[in-house]
Amino acid sequence: MKKSDPFIVETQYYTCCDPPDELVLQSGVKFGPITLAYETYGELNPEKSNAILVCHALSGDAHAAGYHEGDTKPGWWDVVIGPGKAIDTDKYFVISSNVIGGCKGSTGPSSVNPDTGKPYGLSFPMVTIDDMVDAQRHLIDHLGIKKLLAVCGGSMGGSQALAWSIRYPDCLQSAIIIATTPCHNAQQIAFNEVARQAIMSDPDWQEGDYYGKTIPARGLAVARMIGHITYMSDQSMEKKFGRKLIGKERLGYDFNQDFQVESYLKYRGDSFVQRFDANSWLYISKSLDYFNLKAEQSLVEVFSKARSSFLIVSFTSDWLYPTYQSKEMVRALKSNDLDVSFIEINSSYGHDAFLVDNKEVSHILSHYLARISKTLNAV
Repeated sequence: MKKSDPFIVETQYYTCCDPPDELVLQSGVKFGPITLAYETYGELNPEKSNAILVCHALSGDAHAAGYHEGDTKPGWWDVVIGPGKAIDTDKYFVISSNVIGGCKGSTGPSSVNPDTGKPYGLSFPMVTIDDMVDAQRHLIDHLGIKKLLAVCGGSMGGSQALAWSIRYPDCLQSAIIIATTPCHNAQQIAFNEVARQAIMSDPDWQEGDYYGKTIPARGLAVARMIGHITYMSDQSMEKKFGRKLIGKERLGYDFNQDFQVESYLKYRGDSFVQRFDANSWLYISKSLDYFNLKAEQSLVEVFSKARSSFLIVSFTSDWLYPTYQSKEMVRALKSNDLDVSFIEINSSYGHDAFLVDNKEVSHILSHYLARISKTLNAV
């Protein structure tokens, strides 16, 4: 394939955990069957040693790279994944799956409950990051892969990579943790709760039973607007919008939109409701708040279970998951004499910096994966 050729991909589906072999969730609930939507890019080598699992953030999905037939926009991390790119699909076999609780093909609250023939809604069980990883483990087993070269992700994707390194330490060679925290602090939980309240306060939410009816578009749009503000930085918003007005020379002195940033946020909110389920936002954001590596032990004790190498990346302008949270993990990993590389990248894009076309991110990923591959081949 030439680098200029369209990178056409298809979503696949895997179903596991049929009764009586349901997945035992962290809450103690047994749940199944579970379907995972996933995509793969590249070829698995004969040794099955070149597989990389890419995990998505809160609003992501299985479509990480390439184009679906007829699409005009590629997957959410196409700047990084593909032939000749940082995660080079000419070298690596890349797997990307939609998490359980999602709404893009994997089993979630909008899925049909086989026992009732109706969408689960709020009867869907609460899921955690650990549960998402346990379901992914079934998929990796299905693909016949005993050890992943890397588990990689940013934001919530990084949380999943952290969980992999603790729950299945012998099943991955390396963990790539980008713009991630070992647990949410009070401010991070607070932002998520305000977004959840925006959804649940929408009269159309109807206690989660809105399927086949009017969706809670207003609440979900506001939730997305709140989230998007936290994903950007003061610098990026000032550079992009400042106090520019919308096609006018003076203020309107009313409650119509005057500023470009107002119009932009409304656009982001309105477009989001067309592709994402409100209940999934509630469940997934709650799973992030529940994630806590320090719940029962210190980070040093928790990481004593890990066996993989680690690459941890943070960004100077990320005020949602600031660098001090990454450094806390680095110190705990080093206390366990683990192989850990850390870099703080100077970027004005805020928390979303890992999603944009960043040459430094690509350079770091490319060289780190090459080093890990070389180390593995030398064993």
